[in-house]
Amino acid sequence: MKKISIGIALISLFACGGKNEQETVTKEINQDRVELNEAQAKQAAIVCSKPVEQELSGQIRVNGVIDVPPQNMVSISMPLGGYLEATKLLPGMHIQKGEVIAVMEDQQYIQLQQEYLQAKASMQFLEKELTRQKELNASKASSDKVYQQTQRDYENARVSLKGLEEKLLLIGIHPEKLSTSSISRRVSLRSPIDGFVSKVHVNIGKYVSPTEVLFDLVNPEDIHLNLTVFEPDLPSLYIGQRVTAFTNAHPDKKYPGEIILIGKDLGPERFSSVHCHFDKYDKSLVPGTYMNAMITLAKRKVAALPDEAIVMHDGRNAAFIKNSDGSYELVFVKTGLQEKGYTELDAEANKSLLDKEFVVKGAYTLLMKLKNAGEEE
Repeated sequence: MKKISIGIALISLFACGGKNEQETVTKEINQDRVELNEAQAKQAAIVCSKPVEQELSGQIRVNGVIDVPPQNMVSISMPLGGYLEATKLLPGMHIQKGEVIAVMEDQQYIQLQQEYLQAKASMQFLEKELTRQKELNASKASSDKVYQQTQRDYENARVSLKGLEEKLLLIGIHPEKLSTSSISRRVSLRSPIDGFVSKVHVNIGKYVSPTEVLFDLVNPEDIHLNLTVFEPDLPSLYIGQRVTAFTNAHPDKKYPGEIILIGKDLGPERFSSVHCHFDKYDKSLVPGTYMNAMITLAKRKVAALPDEAIVMHDGRNAAFIKNSDGSYELVFVKTGLQEKGYTELDAEANKSLLDKEFVVKGAYTLLMKLKNAGEEE
């Protein structure tokens, strides 16, 4: 706190000794104290009290984006390639598991079905031939070499048939339902999940290769909020801690949730990712949506003052204490948690002040009087 001294030179002429003497009288003006008489204090409605114990929980404000884990994002492609004949998908559209999302066509689908039916017929023939050769070999009517050759042909045909079955299943054709009358150049792609369409990468009539992605689908069941939390705040976090999120566009609409995962590594900018689950999924929250969030800290008992007891002076938090002579002195304080109309006084930084009487009502009036007094001087 500052004190100023004003030197007032008084020149007095004293007869004693016939000499002139100059005396300097110093008047101290304390710029951090306010003195009020009884009437002024009553008019200002000054109320004083010592800090009280309160159970407070603070909040950390952070930001992040809506994210989806890799296992809940599905990229749809056509394993054998082909032309996109039809689709009704648009980004944001809801889809159900098993629903047809596209129709593909290509001549290779016809060839694959043809090869399968031919292999199946060949397999059936070789199966009967193997049975016949086995009987002939048992009666020595056929040589071991012929039987072994038939057995090898049968095994090769079975392997080929199994391979063709898997190829058919890969493009969504069930081999057991395939017949000569059901061969088609078209293949239907079905959704493997319940969710919504994130992106559409193709248009009707386009040929797509086996490695090309047609659609990106998202399963929203595990959609979560990925928050960016800086190093100093990480020790205050724990699994299950409550989080309230909101968007810039609609700050009044709150999305409650809880922390499910806290990152263990720090990036170059000294922050880590904290993942949160929402209590209830909202379809308006799509991946990439920017959000703000308030993380509620654990409650703890602290020494606190009413919020109105804390004033701002010279860009710092301050409060008034009542001295034994009845004056009010402005002191700077370090604050902490703020909740329920109370502000924490940091116990370590304000150790010498915790047993003092603070002005809990009328602090702003005292501050204005203090500033006005300073301007007059």
